[in-house]
Amino acid sequence: MLKKYLLPRLVQYVTVMLIGITMVFIIPRLLPSDPVEHQLSRMTAQGQYLDPAAVEDLRASLEELYGLKGGILQQYITYWKRLLTGNLGPSFAQFPTPVTQLIRTSLPWTIGLLLTSLLLSWLIGTTLGVVAVTYPNSVFAKVAAVLAMGIRPIPYYIMALVLLILFAFVFPIFPMAGGYSMGARMGFNARFIFSLLRHAFLPVTSMVVLEVGGWFLQMRNVASNVVEEEYVSYAEAMGLSRLKIMLHYITRNAIAPQITGLALNLGFVFGGALITEIAFSYPGMGYLLYSAILAGDYNLIMGINIFSIVGVSTAMLVIDLIYPLLDPRVRYQ
Repeated sequence: MLKKYLLPRLVQYVTVMLIGITMVFIIPRLLPSDPVEHQLSRMTAQGQYLDPAAVEDLRASLEELYGLKGGILQQYITYWKRLLTGNLGPSFAQFPTPVTQLIRTSLPWTIGLLLTSLLLSWLIGTTLGVVAVTYPNSVFAKVAAVLAMGIRPIPYYIMALVLLILFAFVFPIFPMAGGYSMGARMGFNARFIFSLLRHAFLPVTSMVVLEVGGWFLQMRNVASNVVEEEYVSYAEAMGLSRLKIMLHYITRNAIAPQITGLALNLGFVFGGALITEIAFSYPGMGYLLYSAILAGDYNLIMGINIFSIVGVSTAMLVIDLIYPLLDPRVRYQ
């Protein structure tokens, strides 16, 4: 079991991480723009005068900060040294704040937002999907299918704008932007928690409404094939209740693809919900990445991408390791 199942997946995990992190190093260096020259040009455009000697000193300092000093091999070695020591360099746009500190500040907001919306949409969509297959001729199954197929194609920004207009302008129940109210003291107190929930309600709702349809359709499609299996027909012939058949026969055999999809999406939590966080000005990883792109913050963009790669790869490894516990067939292969 160890050699046949665990070791190949650990090797695959390490390989994916190495390739992904190496691509984060290579791709920015293939771009035509030079971040050092970009920053020097920006300073010149702002009217700052620097004599040639100061410009050369500044260029050398920026190359050191961005990890662009020396040849490509030297840069790659420096890149891994920084990465292994947890030093991703400073953010230029918010100099001298380290990239790791900015990510550490934004990550809890994204995890809270996306984890809540992901788990809610997964539970609701999976449950509705298996219920619709168990009772295919019911009104509920037909209405749920129509709603899922109608809502699922709506873009995130449209849903976000609709919710903002309805519940922040027409009916000003929830705040328009931010993670909490100005003046609220961060901590485990009633005022801050209430403010946190009010600000998170619309972003979470916008994602849950759209994602439920996808989970519903996926579960319905997989469960539709399971219903045709002989063991389900045998359970029905034995006179078992529909509820027991749904829980012990249909759900257990159709849940594996849903869990794989959940693990993949859990990994993407580290990348942030870019459109949603921008629409609601939510202080998460997506909004941080958007700000970094606008500012040309080289180190911060690379740092966020590395976190995303690590998150997705780790999530897939974890789900691979727990698969034998969910599906006995895997243990015997």
